Amino acid sequence: MVKLVDRNLLKQLVPPNALNAENFQELARKAVVETVPAGRTLFKAGDRDGKTIYVIAGEVELTAADGQKRVVKGGTADAQHPIGNFQPRQHTAKAQTEASITRFDSDLLDILLTWDQLSGIEVSDLTSDSEPSEGGDWMSRILQSSAFMSIPPANIQQMFMKLQEFPAKAGDVIVEQGGEGDYYYIISEGRCKVTRKAPNGQDLPLAELIDGDAFGEEALLSNEPRNATVRAVTDSKLMRLSKQDFEELLKAPMQKEVDFEKAKEMVRAGTTQLIDVRLESEHQNSAIKGSTNIPIYMLRLKAEGLPRDRDYIVYCDTGRRSSAAAYLLTERGLNAYVLKGGLTAVKEARAAAG
Repeated sequence: MVKLVDRNLLKQLVPPNALNAENFQELARKAVVETVPAGRTLFKAGDRDGKTIYVIAGEVELTAADGQKRVVKGGTADAQHPIGNFQPRQHTAKAQTEASITRFDSDLLDILLTWDQLSGIEVSDLTSDSEPSEGGDWMSRILQSSAFMSIPPANIQQMFMKLQEFPAKAGDVIVEQGGEGDYYYIISEGRCKVTRKAPNGQDLPLAELIDGDAFGEEALLSNEPRNATVRAVTDSKLMRLSKQDFEELLKAPMQKEVDFEKAKEMVRAGTTQLIDVRLESEHQNSAIKGSTNIPIYMLRLKAEGLPRDRDYIVYCDTGRRSSAAAYLLTERGLNAYVLKGGLTAVKEARAAAG
């Protein structure tokens, strides 16, 4: 019989303990306890297994390439973090005693964290404090936004050519929480309301959108289901762009990557700041020296206070969260780069260098 990890214990693990209730439940359904006999190898240095592994009970020994050893004991502060958590593996892990472990698909955990943190900042981004223009000049409002300043004119021209008109009657649902992220929307005329369903089933109002406001990019950036519902308050006219066109015309021009060696050069020049967009607990466990920790859910709030005369390189474990973070910073007129491959690539580069 399959035994699931006790959820109280699961809530102590980093970073699963930071997930919201819905995403935590999704992960908890996959958190199975595995019993490993003493002497069994969990993974070897150089392996690429795509798993995030925690020691629940017992002792697991980690041996680095240089022969250094350390033991992770279940129930300790060290065991709250995944063991040897880089791909390819930098250690060989072997059970010293009979041990209980749980392992997750690393991509699943990373996707849940990305979606979770993006959804947590949606309110501040979607709330509009401007009034609709009398002429409904939504094109002017879009073109004057910081996001479009960095997009080549040819891309903007193509975007306007590919936008599809999408009428909506008052009360119509335009996007629904949990639905597929298939379009990016711009309101050309009318008003829409954004809500998110609470765990008790109540619809919580998040924002009201007007002419020139855009929505829907979060699901396209994270490749995850919609994290809110948008409903027309009045009879409205919207323009929408397909996911493929959004990625080619808007996302791609705003995504600039640098490898670890280039990132070091930029930081040494004194004009670039490294930002770790993972959770504080992840940053404390492993981070690039000199980097600043701004979790992605805080990024929109903190972006206004970041100096405009600097460049920014954002990173996470894999590049998924940092890709979304770079887009959000670029939307706000900052010059942002993604550290290619994230911390995993950094570990590989350091291992190759000996």
